[in-house]
Amino acid sequence: MTRNRLAALFCTGALALAGAAHADFPDKGRPITIVVGFTPGGGIDTQARAVAQKMAENLDTPVVVENRPGASTIVATQAVMRAKPDGYTILYAPSSAMAQNPHTLLQANYDPFNDFTPISLAARGPLVFMAYAGLPVTNLRELIDYIKANPGKTSYASFGTGTSSHIVGEVFARNNGLDAEHIAYKGGSDAARDLLSGRVEYMIDAAPSGLTSAATGKARMLAVVAPERSKYMPDVPTVTEAGVQGLDLPSWTGFYGPKDMPAEVVTALNQAIAKALSSPDVIRTFETGAYVPESTTAEAFDQITRDSHAQWGNLIQSAGIEKQ
Repeated sequence: MTRNRLAALFCTGALALAGAAHADFPDKGRPITIVVGFTPGGGIDTQARAVAQKMAENLDTPVVVENRPGASTIVATQAVMRAKPDGYTILYAPSSAMAQNPHTLLQANYDPFNDFTPISLAARGPLVFMAYAGLPVTNLRELIDYIKANPGKTSYASFGTGTSSHIVGEVFARNNGLDAEHIAYKGGSDAARDLLSGRVEYMIDAAPSGLTSAATGKARMLAVVAPERSKYMPDVPTVTEAGVQGLDLPSWTGFYGPKDMPAEVVTALNQAIAKALSSPDVIRTFETGAYVPESTTAEAFDQITRDSHAQWGNLIQSAGIEKQ
């Protein structure tokens, strides 16, 4: 037998073994971990747990959520980047992790396109301008007037430096000549708690937390950061309708794995996520927070990530926001 024939047989056997190693994914009883970059109890965490429960039922294997808050989701994102690409550690993240952080944070020393494997979009949902109910404001223009009348005395919360909530807040302040202090939190739930107590005057929050805050009567929804109104908040105008230009970018959430995940593993996870997102219980959880669940192919999600990365990059550059 020739050397070339032996090499071909060896490669064929190696490929067969590699395929067999992934053919039974997931290994029953071995947990799949969904890493979330926020503290428990927030909107993203709640969504991840709803999906995890249904994935566990559908795959007949444990699916757990691991909270790794810190550094504007970078702690969680880098943990998944360094994980084995075997499908047992995946990331559930908002668009800020891949579309904004690489433009604004020096700590985000990862490539959103070459260091991760896109798996599926999960949902689309707006950010919401929220104001403490104790402020004498009922719309976005009145908030601008209030801040200008109280220079240096107003603060706004975000769920982390470099996240979409911070970027929108920064662009909002710069474009309208506002002197407001930014206070970064490790997660949306911590920021919302201080908004409800009046420790901060306003914040740009994720829709699930914003709806929860508004329901207490201690905070008001002033505008949604989106191209169009949310059907779950039809009385809340878009930022453009409220008289503020340039902040009508969409927000979303999705699943990623480490780079070089085998295609068959990506397919198995994609199908499990799509099935979970179609469950009435999961749909109800997402819709309660004004998010619309939506699964995609891995290829389509890769394009969504690239488009959002470019859109947010242009906004950040036009606002003169530098990496820090």
